[in-house]
Amino acid sequence: MIPYRVLIIDDHPLARLAIRSVLEDSENFEVCGEAATGEEGMACCEREEPELVLMDIQMPGMDGLETARRIKRRFPNIKIVMLTVSDDTADLFAALQYGAQGYLLKNMDPAEWTGYLIDLCEEQGKPTREWSDRLFRRFRQGDAHADPGQAASDEVFLTQRELEIVQHVARGETNRGIAERLCISENTVKNHLKNIMDKCKVDNRTQLTAFAVRNGWAER
Repeated sequence: MIPYRVLIIDDHPLARLAIRSVLEDSENFEVCGEAATGEEGMACCEREEPELVLMDIQMPGMDGLETARRIKRRFPNIKIVMLTVSDDTADLFAALQYGAQGYLLKNMDPAEWTGYLIDLCEEQGKPTREWSDRLFRRFRQGDAHADPGQAASDEVFLTQRELEIVQHVARGETNRGIAERLCISENTVKNHLKNIMDKCKVDNRTQLTAFAVRNGWAER
């Protein structure tokens, strides 16, 4: 397979070296560039056209969250995974608000890293399941600050079929899996998802999961 092109954005040289070493041990990834600041990262995205950005949350100047927001606004097809040393759900929600598709702890086992990133790039269900599990736990605690800033459910109308698809997405299922369960084509699932995301004003499956959980469309 053609390796995924990855850009590393982290202000610490040793951290960038460690991340590069993890990725270069896998034939699935090719590091196409490194940047020490958010501004440099934006320029690298323009120049290198990566498919995936791995970025530290805490950086001087323009931090990782603001950089993620700007990258997604200018390059919406780039997948972004935020890197942090803290397993704080608040960081997860902040990353989600700013357009990230994933979230990794720097102290995780390298094999977990590569497995997670491959699933994410290939749009498998595992990353969504991990995030949605945290979303459910957060909302069960009744944290009012966990709202990712989406509209209330009475402002959005979904058909019964669309609701079914949202519920499957929130469980972390892939498009193929949803298609098989509902006896429809994978392209039909993709078309439904595009319409659903347009209605809910979200950009990706993770944000859609948060929206569904917040509005009571998905249950555990």
